[in-house]
Amino acid sequence: MQEPGVPKYLIILNAIVARINNNELRPGSKVPSENEIIKEYNVSNTTARKVLQEIENAGLAVKIRGRGTFVKDFVIERSAAKILSFTKNMIDQGLNPSTLLIDSKVIDKDWSVNVSGEVYTIPGPIFRLKRLRLANDKPMMHETRFISLTCCPEIWQYDLEGSLYKIYSERYHRQIIKIEQDLSAIILDEYSKGKLGIRNEMVGLKVEGVTFCEGELILEAEESIYRGDKYKFSIQAVP
Repeated sequence: MQEPGVPKYLIILNAIVARINNNELRPGSKVPSENEIIKEYNVSNTTARKVLQEIENAGLAVKIRGRGTFVKDFVIERSAAKILSFTKNMIDQGLNPSTLLIDSKVIDKDWSVNVSGEVYTIPGPIFRLKRLRLANDKPMMHETRFISLTCCPEIWQYDLEGSLYKIYSERYHRQIIKIEQDLSAIILDEYSKGKLGIRNEMVGLKVEGVTFCEGELILEAEESIYRGDKYKFSIQAVP
């Protein structure tokens, strides 16, 4: 039954978008055609055409002349110049983020990382955390974090499948002031392909960095591998 005051095209639009979001209509699959919408919902061709146009305008599908409208595979846009957690990045783009904990370990020694030609050292002990990050249940990147236990003692007692930035802020009152990162293109090795569910050879994006909190303390170091087919990094430069 149609809800009073809700346009018919919007009801149809929401129904098809729901099928896309719950993977009933998967990337590459065909969206119901104009004629199919007319027949199923008993609407005019103008209404059906508007539904398909709105789906395309939302970036959920692409129209191929002579073939129809197909569900678009998503690509994540991330600014390399902005501090943004994976969780917020996914939510901002209308995706459902999730995390799978792979491994964790306490390392009783200092940890050093080379970023942009400079060596940074985190005094031990260090908490090494390996996680797989997903969007709409699709593996997007795997990461290894080396977290300062001086800054975040006993961090393993918290939900490590949630946002680390939230833990830093709410549990330890640590404010991130800057992140230094290197970004490079790599060929994914067998380990990365296995974690990301990729069979064929593919280019990935490797991010190595250090995160600083107040007092110029190094809060963590990271090594993250992103799918090259799912990520687009943007960089803004000013004169």
